[in-house]
Parts: sequence; C-alpha cells; structure tokens
Amino acid sequence: MRRLLVLVLLLPLVFAGGRDPLRGYAKDTWRSLTAMTDPATGLPADNITGDLSARSAYTSPTNIGGYLWSTVAARDLGIISTREALHRAGQTLHTLAGLRRNTASGMFYNWYDPHTGAVLTVFPDDGSAITPFLSSVDNGWLGAALRVVAGAMPSLRGQAQQILTGMNFGFYYDPAAATPIGTRGQIYGGFYDTQPTGCSVPKNGVWFTCNHYDITVTEPRMATYLGIAAGQIPPTAYFDTMRTLPDTCDYAWQEMEPHGFTTTHLGRQVYEGSYRYRGITFVPSWGGDMFEALMPDLFVPEETWGPDSWGRNHPATVAAQIEHGLNDARYGYWGFSPASNPFGGYSAWGVDAMGMDTDGYPSDIQGGKYDAGFGTCRPAGPPAAYDDGVVTPHAAFLALPYAPGPARHNLAALKADFDAYGPGGFYDAIAVRSGTVAKRYLALDQSMTLGALDRTGIRRAFVTPQFEHTIRPLLAQETFNVPAHQALPQLAEPRP
Repeated sequence: MRRLLVLVLLLPLVFAGGRDPLRGYAKDTWRSLTAMTDPATGLPADNITGDLSARSAYTSPTNIGGYLWSTVAARDLGIISTREALHRAGQTLHTLAGLRRNTASGMFYNWYDPHTGAVLTVFPDDGSAITPFLSSVDNGWLGAALRVVAGAMPSLRGQAQQILTGMNFGFYYDPAAATPIGTRGQIYGGFYDTQPTGCSVPKNGVWFTCNHYDITVTEPRMATYLGIAAGQIPPTAYFDTMRTLPDTCDYAWQEMEPHGFTTTHLGRQVYEGSYRYRGITFVPSWGGDMFEALMPDLFVPEETWGPDSWGRNHPATVAAQIEHGLNDARYGYWGFSPASNPFGGYSAWGVDAMGMDTDGYPSDIQGGKYDAGFGTCRPAGPPAAYDDGVVTPHAAFLALPYAPGPARHNLAALKADFDAYGPGGFYDAIAVRSGTVAKRYLALDQSMTLGALDRTGIRRAFVTPQFEHTIRPLLAQETFNVPAHQALPQLAEPRP
C-alpha cells in the first residue's frame, strides 16, 4: 500500500513522457550518475566531464549516498526497473560494507578510490598528500541515504541498517562547545585519526577539528537529526545552534543587524533572530546558498513538522533568491549554491545578503559584495555592483516545492538561452552575462536534482515512526522571527 501511494503521487511525472520537461531532466540527470559509477564497485566518482567520457578518480560518503538515493528516485520515477535498482543499490551496499572506516565511531573517510575502494592518501588530481579525514557533514548525507534505501527497498533493509547502526554520530558531539549566545553542545566539523598539520583538538584517541557547527540553517543539521533520532545526541542540541549571531555591537561583523526575540526551548535560551533583505524576512544560513537551507528538506518534512519555523523560512529563502537574481542583481535568472566555477575549479556561490558571513558567498564572478551595515555599530557600505552572475541549476530544482512555476520557467530559460544542457542534464553552473558554462557534472549536485524530483518518495522512505516521534516535536515547538503570512510575490507563477 505504501509503495502504491508513492507511485500514485508520482503519476503526473512518471507518465507525462516527453511532454513534461521535468521527466526529461530526470532521465538525463540519471544518465550522468550511471556514467560516473564504477561498474566493478558501484561507487560513483565525484564528478565527470560534460561529454560523460572522463570521471574523477575519487569519491566521498556524500557522493556514495547521493548515488544510493538517486537510484531509489530513478526507480520511483520509472526511469529504471525495480530489478535494476536493487542490483545497483545492492552492489553499492556490498562495497560500502567492506570499506575501511574508523573503528571507534564507525564513520567513513572523506576520500576513497571509486575503483578499488581504498582510502586515498594522495589526491589524484595534483598528487598532494591527504591526511585522512572523517567529516560529520559527509557522513550525515551517507546516513540519510542508508535510511532511504532501508525504507524503500525491503530486501536490502538489513544490509543498509547494519551499516547505519555502526555509525555513531554522537562521536562528533561536544557538550562543552559554547556559542556566543551562551548555549552549549554542537558537533565538530570532523576528525582525523592521525595528527594533522594545523589546528586540531586531541580527544578520544583522534584529532578533532577546531571548528564546530553552531548555525541552525546549515547542512550539518542532517547529522544532528540522525544523532538525536538514534539517541546518540541529546535533543537539546537542536536548540543549541544559533538562528543568527547576537544583535550586539560585539557581533557587528556579521552581514547585517538581526532583529528578534529571546525564548526558551527544552531549558535552552534561544535568540530567534532574523534578517531582512529587499522586504523579505528570513533566518539566514552561513553563506546564503540554497544547499545549506534546503537540502535537508529533501529528507525531513521540515516545513510540515515546523510550520511556524521552517514552514515560514523555506518559502522566504526561495523568494529572496529569486528576488536577488531577477530584481536586485538583474541577472535574468536565479538559483545560487556552491558548485563548479565556470572559469575553472569549484566555488561557494550564494546570495551575500542572505548569509551571516560578512564576506559572504557571492552570486557574481566579480564578487558583488553587499553591506547593509549594522545599525549604529557599522555604517553601510556602497551599493553592491553585479556583473557576471553564476547560476547553479540544482538550486532551482531544490526550490521546486516552494516555487514550482518560477523554477520551471527559470530552468527552461537556462536551457534555451545558454549552452547549458548536455547528455547528462544541466551542466553544473552558468555565468549568465558572459555565457560561460562549467561543462561538467558533480555527483552531489546531480543527486540533489534527482532527490528534488522524487522528494515525496525520498521522504516516505527516509521517515520512520520512531524518527518522526523524536524529531517532529522539536521542530513543532519553535516559532522563527519570520512573519506567518508575509507577501512573497516572487513565488507566484511568472507571466509569459
């Protein structure tokens, strides 16, 4: 019955054939992921060239997880058969179970050879040395994928759960980590099992990073959700992260002056701060990008479970991204998230005004720095100047549930106006003023695209009654300092 319900909900996309562009996008995106995947191991490469001919010689837990949930999505959307999906996911799980991981925590290393499964100690691209690292964020996405496989493929549930059960997210948790607002208890960025150069914290037989994740609207919340649901991290950790930095002059270096109120949840004092950009109020992420704000929402029904928090913030985030691209920077297109740099390498793209980091994630090759000032503590800077904006298609796919009309229109325009689409779907990034395109595909960005196109199926597979019982009450009790019914005309269907 559960499987039938998922298929019924997906019928408009599955049977639309060539008439619905989303169907074509999904099929082509899946083609890129299969081309990235090593047939001997079932492990995807991190990236592949735009003609699907040359894949990278490294992969990560996030990439592996993305391939697993994309396999479920490809099955749900009718792109591959159930038999093929089981074969692909089963092969990946078999390889995954044999990969070397940290014994104390059960966590996976950040870089593996996708052909042999060996932990990499030298980076294939340039020969530089790697001190093996175990990231809380990357293991969070792999853990999410294992939950999806367990929920979507009963015959593989035992294999997926066995790997997931061995992963202790509490190993990353530091109850003593303090934030500027006085809360304590965050997760580390990760750890090394041999001493690295640079800053590290020796503890529990490993060397942790000197940073913690102390911001709410960032992608590490997935690892925190998993740890809380498994009983490895206390529920208070959800409220120990900051919605914004404090509103005092001591923190006037942040992007703008926040406004809000202080309240208490589970005995923790929470400052419910928010930003306001071009008439839109929202709780910011660190960099102002779509990935930080919306990727966890592919798995956890945040907007439903937290109607007064995430249910207000996610639409506002999408609206502000659209407002930036169309009406502030006037690029004519929108969607900003970390991705390839069209001129080479990788860059963290975002909307500077929407991130707490004062140096921000820019939307523009030239920077386009935004500086609203901070009340009487810091004067505003000159108006931002925008030129060659970098739009990332996966960001528009993440926005589909909140702005279906604008997202479809935006994607169609990108495909029509640029050489932005290849055999594996949308290329990774487009500098829209110069027309320069990053003609390659990244496993993470492609898997976000497929996850967004099968959001209903992915969520149904991910969420169990126990997970909902633990996490939903946390999200439900909070009210962000975001108006309940603020006008967001950016989300309306665009005019022809």
